[in-house]
Amino acid sequence: MSGSAVFELTSSRQFPDWLVEQRLSLAFTTYQAGKLFLLGTKPDGKLSVFERTFNRCLGLWSNGQALWLSSLYQLWRFENVLEQGQRAETADRLYVPQVVYVTGDLDIHDVAVEDSGRVVFVNTLFGCLATISETHSFVPLWKPPFIDRLAAEDRCHLNGLALENGKAKYVTAVSRSNVADGWRDRRHDGGCVIDVPSNEIVAEGLSMPHSPRVYQDKLWVLNSGTGHFGFIDRDKGTFEEVAFCPGYQRGLSFHGDYAIIGLSKQRENRTFSGLDLDQNLEKAQVDPRCGLHIIDLRTGDAIHWVRIEGVVSELYDVVALPGVRQPQALGFKSDEIRRVLRVGEEQQL
Repeated sequence: MSGSAVFELTSSRQFPDWLVEQRLSLAFTTYQAGKLFLLGTKPDGKLSVFERTFNRCLGLWSNGQALWLSSLYQLWRFENVLEQGQRAETADRLYVPQVVYVTGDLDIHDVAVEDSGRVVFVNTLFGCLATISETHSFVPLWKPPFIDRLAAEDRCHLNGLALENGKAKYVTAVSRSNVADGWRDRRHDGGCVIDVPSNEIVAEGLSMPHSPRVYQDKLWVLNSGTGHFGFIDRDKGTFEEVAFCPGYQRGLSFHGDYAIIGLSKQRENRTFSGLDLDQNLEKAQVDPRCGLHIIDLRTGDAIHWVRIEGVVSELYDVVALPGVRQPQALGFKSDEIRRVLRVGEEQQL
């Protein structure tokens, strides 16, 4: 971090060893501080923490080779420019921004790439799923059945997107409001999970749900307003708690038998205060944290943690990077990007 801003990252004692054992790195975003973080391990086994600046970065998706990132009014695609076995000093992945779409300030939250290659993102301002366009800010794909028309009003705070079988399948919304900013009135129990193809409400009564993901045949979700991580019983429509995490949860990824969850400290405003999370933190005798929690899906135990203090107090998204030891990325605050040249295969005119 630049300037006099204080940034401190600590972890559970064996967390770096766990990353090495799992052959895993992590990437996460903080829109509050405008940073993309890449967390891996150095050749000596110590943590490698790498960051780049992107204003209000939120949604993050990666397949290990490509990486998509939403920012204040843009959607970025990064590409790893290192070949198998190649290194940039000690880094084994170097993500370089290759394409950017200027979308305008849509408040893009979750981003995903379907198996067809189509990019789908949650357009929170308009309350719909959308895709990129060569000529427009976005192309709408779907909106919840309770939203009567597209309007730049953030009516229900649509935020999360889950793929299943390579296609957009589930979304989360904070409420089913159909008026501008109406979701704030239903933060405690208005949250729902919606099946996109059928328009059916899969689960309701949630508190500010985020980050739906389908993994190991289960539909996982963060019930952020209570602090609980769990899954939706798709037959009963109920939320089954697996673990309590000490913070406002956003960002969920998986690797093996583990879930990686992003945590934020609560802001003192109408959006985050007065939720059941407050009482649950007090009951657990713990202060809200910013960082990552690693949950063992078999037991619900938090086996490792990462804690962040200082200028960064809120995270949004997190992705696992399996098979990656020490990732890095290029940005625009230095002139490194000028010197990275990659030549494609020659073609005939």
